[in-house]
Amino acid sequence: MEIKFTKAETLKAKPADETKLGFGQVFTDYMLVMPYDEGQGWHDPEIRPYGPIELAPAAMCLHYGQTVFEGMKAYRTADDKIQLFRPMENFKRLNKSNERLVIPELDENLAMECLMELLKVEKDWVPSADGASLYIRPYIFAVDPFLGVKPGAHYLFMIILSPSGAYYSTGLNPVSIYVENKYVRAVRGGMGFAKTGGNYAASLIGQDEAHKQNYSQVLWLDGVEQKYIEEVGAMNIFFVIDGEVVTPELQGSILPGITRKSAIEVCKSWGMKVSERRISIQEISDAYDAGKLQEVFGTGTAAVISPVGHLKWGDKVMEINNNEIGEISQKLYDTMTGIQWGKIEDTFGWTVEVK
Repeated sequence: MEIKFTKAETLKAKPADETKLGFGQVFTDYMLVMPYDEGQGWHDPEIRPYGPIELAPAAMCLHYGQTVFEGMKAYRTADDKIQLFRPMENFKRLNKSNERLVIPELDENLAMECLMELLKVEKDWVPSADGASLYIRPYIFAVDPFLGVKPGAHYLFMIILSPSGAYYSTGLNPVSIYVENKYVRAVRGGMGFAKTGGNYAASLIGQDEAHKQNYSQVLWLDGVEQKYIEEVGAMNIFFVIDGEVVTPELQGSILPGITRKSAIEVCKSWGMKVSERRISIQEISDAYDAGKLQEVFGTGTAAVISPVGHLKWGDKVMEINNNEIGEISQKLYDTMTGIQWGKIEDTFGWTVEVK
């Protein structure tokens, strides 16, 4: 499919100091927009200057939340190549979210073609600073001007780009996590596995409570019994218990993270025992008391690996590994980021070069 290109009259000045980019605050010169119309399908993709889009006040996405999105990154290697990390996994997951929210399937190869063309135009925006990357946000939303609860007939697929600084600007320091006992994020049969705005809206109150108690993130329990561990607000969660790497199994209520999947595959390649199963918060507490809880870490696109130093459940505060990053967490971080930035050989075949 031909991708139209509309040139910007003027280009933005690139950030002078890439060590101060932050996250999600700076956007590149261009974005990709492709409409869907019932009976016509996805059509007429266009790379156009980044800027506001016209949306009817009655647009269905604003009223009924029919939206899905993804998050990935482009990395600049030491030899000045630009590469992606498992991008087709993101587009496959986007279609899983589409299916749950009754959004038309997007051809994954077409989505990849659109992304590649946009990145070719915006390659100079991929940062060179250590740890910095170009964050990629593909998303789809219903645009029908209709105040009725039904799947839309008209959508927009868009991709915007944002150069982002190193997640750990002061080093790989453990985070503190608060276990939410009152509110729930998702239940099996719901939308927990989909990457959709509603899931993040549902998590904000728990995040707010965590911040009030001086904890950086919230750990969610299952929505039925509120005893089994699910995920952190922006990450999947892992535990190292007596030498075994354990993470909650995918039952439809947590996000099937691509970094999660990759971490499991890396650990298995090292010959480690990895289990995906139901884990109660009580089991974690008992393992801590028995001196068997060796490490806790999260996985996600932004942080890659995020070690956990403190875990608060009710009145109990568990200090993990003396509030220091563990050996497995550090090794995973070094391996994953090494592959992403081309510092070590990609023996898994996960990276895709932008040419």
